[in-house]
Amino acid sequence: MPRFSANLGFLWTEYSLPDAIRLAAKAGFDAVECHWPYATPAKDVLAALKETGLPMLGLNTNRGNVAAGENGLAALLGREAEARAAIDEAIAYAVEISAQKIHVMAGFANGPEARATFIQNLRYATENASKHGIGILIEPLSAAAAPGYFLSTTSQARQIIEEIGSSYLKLMFDCFHVQMMEGDISRKLKALQPIIGHIQFAGAPDRGQPDLGEINYKHVFALIDSLGWSSPLGAEYRPGGPTEPTLGWMQTLV
Repeated sequence: MPRFSANLGFLWTEYSLPDAIRLAAKAGFDAVECHWPYATPAKDVLAALKETGLPMLGLNTNRGNVAAGENGLAALLGREAEARAAIDEAIAYAVEISAQKIHVMAGFANGPEARATFIQNLRYATENASKHGIGILIEPLSAAAAPGYFLSTTSQARQIIEEIGSSYLKLMFDCFHVQMMEGDISRKLKALQPIIGHIQFAGAPDRGQPDLGEINYKHVFALIDSLGWSSPLGAEYRPGGPTEPTLGWMQTLV
């Protein structure tokens, strides 16, 4: 039976991060993950994790100037110092709360120079995170959710991962984004399993709860289970209101 991680970037967002961790534990999740926890003291997050016994699977690097529409820095030519500062910040925070992985956000860019910049920053990230046993993730984002994002397909991500060749660099396979850009989720999960570091899910096409929409998650979860995947799957969907009333899928889809 699959296990689940609550992505607290979308779930229980009306609460503080420590309280959201406690609510995720109460709801029966096996782990938690987050987006940008940096405004919350790491000691408070760590205390909630220890209290509940939940592991923190991962967090994201800072996006940059959000007011200006930025969504990551690692593929932005000329912004290498800021990108590496964001990586350093994420590693330091992850170490403090024993987070397992860091999603390095590429940002809005395109072309060969952006690719080269992204690869250089990922080499920096893997080299420094690996000293602490922390993995690095890259995630293709769909054009529907993040138009203009540098990384948009699993094939593009695979080429980058294979070029860098570090066991600490893996693919974040978000079923929602893959469905929106490529489809064929089942075969892609099988083919990409060796380079997948984390799996997330949400309903498509509206990114709502997973028991609504066009993806048959009962089938997808059973497939993932049959592949021997043992890490919790990340529930990264928009509940559209209070989280608790949307959690029926935890019983009906397994």
